[in-house]
Amino acid sequence: MQKKLFLGYKLRRLREQRALTQAALAKQLELSPSYLNQIENNQRPLTLPVLLRIASIFEIDLATFVEDEEARLVSDLREALADPLFTGGAPGTAELRNATAASPELARRTLVLHHAYQKLQERVQSLAETLSSHERGQALAGPQFPYEEVRDYFHYSNNYVGPLDEAAEKLSEQEGFRPADMQVDLMRHLKDKHDVRVKIIADHDGESAMRIYDKASGTLYLSALLSGPSRAFHLAHQIALLGQSDAIEQLIGQANFTTEDAKSICRVGLANYFAGALVMPYRAFATQARAVRHDIEQLQSRFGVSFEQVCHRLSTLQRPGARGVPFYFVRVDMAGNITKRHSATRFHFARFGGACPLWNVHEAFAQPGKILVQLARMPDNVAYICVARSVTKRAGAYLKPTRQFAIGLGCEAAYASEVVYSAGLDTSNADAAVPIGVSCRICERADCQQRAFPPIGSHLTVDEHHRSFVPYLFTQAGEEAGGAGTPNGVVEGVGG
Repeated sequence: MQKKLFLGYKLRRLREQRALTQAALAKQLELSPSYLNQIENNQRPLTLPVLLRIASIFEIDLATFVEDEEARLVSDLREALADPLFTGGAPGTAELRNATAASPELARRTLVLHHAYQKLQERVQSLAETLSSHERGQALAGPQFPYEEVRDYFHYSNNYVGPLDEAAEKLSEQEGFRPADMQVDLMRHLKDKHDVRVKIIADHDGESAMRIYDKASGTLYLSALLSGPSRAFHLAHQIALLGQSDAIEQLIGQANFTTEDAKSICRVGLANYFAGALVMPYRAFATQARAVRHDIEQLQSRFGVSFEQVCHRLSTLQRPGARGVPFYFVRVDMAGNITKRHSATRFHFARFGGACPLWNVHEAFAQPGKILVQLARMPDNVAYICVARSVTKRAGAYLKPTRQFAIGLGCEAAYASEVVYSAGLDTSNADAAVPIGVSCRICERADCQQRAFPPIGSHLTVDEHHRSFVPYLFTQAGEEAGGAGTPNGVVEGVGG
């Protein structure tokens, strides 16, 4: 049976953005005002003829409009509401969907409040540890909440920023930038268009800056420690700040950030976005990506960029009318902290706490430089082709520690024919996929031997006479607990 589409809040948002009254839009859609009112209040579903007229009137991509955007909010809310702060049984998925569909903005603000609470808790704990150990260091740093606010901005923009992406592609075509000589072309463009000279400087006296722009002298200083791809990226970043400042400020103004810090962070993020789009122009990159079946190493050599840059760019190919394969992209450090994340798929990352230990992105550190491929399945039964590889960023001196990260890239197994990494995987066999989750705190898999702790809200029963290979045995809230010694009735939380 075909799923009914209740997207009234999206239609209402489009109408309000165009300053149209319900009566005016109803006339254009050939509907009665009362019928349109029912659609906007999710009392009636959208039919295909109405959807087609909406796409024509508002000149939007139909796939983008119908896309289940609220699934991201539902997943984020579900994880946030699993926090012990919220007592009682957690709302069900259906209830969260209804709430999100009725008021997506309220859902986002709920997440904002929970972010703030999390960061406040971290500061309180840090302060308590400082006081208990009688340390007298510097004052505690401010909360990192602005970073989360900016991450959410890109997350809910599907990591595609149309005005900057199109401007970067246009500039690349006009100037005839060549991937093989991108550094030379970008340096020439900075000199000719912005009267900026570029100087490569060595690392002296502990100076660790990668890029310094001296506006007074019109000089851009780049560290000699930067690799070729990184140098090109920083040159493109400076072009964004000088040539796209108006577009960037307009986007920041439309985002309605709550703090100046968030605006500054987003300004850097948008300049980085432009830089990636400039060194890997959308249509040229998307065409090459499909031609080599998204082989990361081949794309590296064809565009003169790094492994990480290719993976990040692949996750942004979501231009309406010219969408690429939807990928997730993530960067993780050796402690398991997610330092970069985006998902154009239904794959969701843990916003709080660690990620699933069964996910191959963690294994990448054990095999440096080797590309690992995993067929994984999330609790919603969607299978993914997961690619992971470690990357090392050297500090340029023996006594300086190197930085190591694991890069993860993946897409749904339904796109296997378009991805070279599907070779040798039995994507048709559900049992061949590794069962992974978002994080232990919200994962409901009862048979996971790698579980770090039981999910929030589960019912626990300890039986000292029973020991299972599964660290924690539990029942979900609302389920009837089994008897002692049964897999669903016991918890095993300590011991070797």
